Amino acid sequence: MKKSIVAILLITLLLTTGSVYGESFDSRADVAVLMEASSGQFLYEKNADTPLPPASTTKIMTLLLAFEALERGDIDWDDTTIVSRNAWSAEVVGSRMFLDLDQEVSIRDLIYGISIVSANDGTVALAEHLSGSEEAFVQQMNQRAQELGMTNTVFRNTSGLPADGHVMSARDIAILSRELIVNHPGILDIETQPEFTFNDIHQYNWNRRFLSSFEGANGLKTGWTDESRFNLAGAALRDGRQLISVVMGAESESERVAATSELLNHGFNQFSPQTIAQKGEVVAEVAVKDGRQQVVPVTVPQEVEVAVPQGRENDIELVVAEETLTAPVEEGAVAGQLLVQLDDETLYSVQLYTAEEVGRANFFVRGFRGIMNFITGLFNRS
Repeated sequence: MKKSIVAILLITLLLTTGSVYGESFDSRADVAVLMEASSGQFLYEKNADTPLPPASTTKIMTLLLAFEALERGDIDWDDTTIVSRNAWSAEVVGSRMFLDLDQEVSIRDLIYGISIVSANDGTVALAEHLSGSEEAFVQQMNQRAQELGMTNTVFRNTSGLPADGHVMSARDIAILSRELIVNHPGILDIETQPEFTFNDIHQYNWNRRFLSSFEGANGLKTGWTDESRFNLAGAALRDGRQLISVVMGAESESERVAATSELLNHGFNQFSPQTIAQKGEVVAEVAVKDGRQQVVPVTVPQEVEVAVPQGRENDIELVVAEETLTAPVEEGAVAGQLLVQLDDETLYSVQLYTAEEVGRANFFVRGFRGIMNFITGLFNRS
């Protein structure tokens, strides 16, 4: 891909960029990320790619696969399954919804139990229903992680209980959380339920401290083991902006809530969304070799919105990284990427597509252009 700064795209905007590239904010957590959910733009990173024990934030993947199965129609909320010995609460350690052996339980109850009280037994029962065994389901979890570009994640089980080699990075947890929240927003209605009762056992939401203390909090998943310490994939919505935060390895529950709150406040207070281009807007022209016309207009397939921080006004640049196009070129062909940059760092990128077709120039036109290019090259060398 040839990177060229097109003159009409070197636009200085009344915008700012992410403090992921600055040092004005330092999270109290050793491992932390902050993401704008709408675009997937990272606003803050600290040791973001370090593989660590994720504990129950693992269950975000379990829930994602369940919601995708619901969307495909493979399962229904009111479908039921029978609790096996592997899923029986007496055989499962850690947080549970207290499933009984051979009990009939609905998919709805399993998803609610996993979401609200982090039910380890629920993840096994759900996995067995969807894939026949927990082992088969874990294979699907790892495959989905690869599809999402989660390069520092390996799953060994459905719950996040300690297992050799079971790791995730903060970045991967954020990517996974965004996939679930953006495509299945109903999860947030479940995650914010204050309590859950099953088999006459009443339990409070495991994320209640964060949900009750932070304005706009609407998710997502806590995690704790002796090995992982205190993890939290946080989510909050204010004025239509959904942010996602991840904190890993905090020393206490109060510390992870404090670190999460600081991250999210930083995002809400120091950044604002700015629209760079509208869906379908022509943003540049890209060269076409041997075309009847030598350039083609290119568009973005979606609204391009970037979160930008205070204090960096007039510093954003738009750069086109072009594909090499040779006529004939169809309308809608991939033409490169539009890069939103600050200090030569790419904050956000979106694919560009041709806005019209370009036919191939005839032999005489191509020959004339070749002669002119040769002559121009001679003059440039002299």
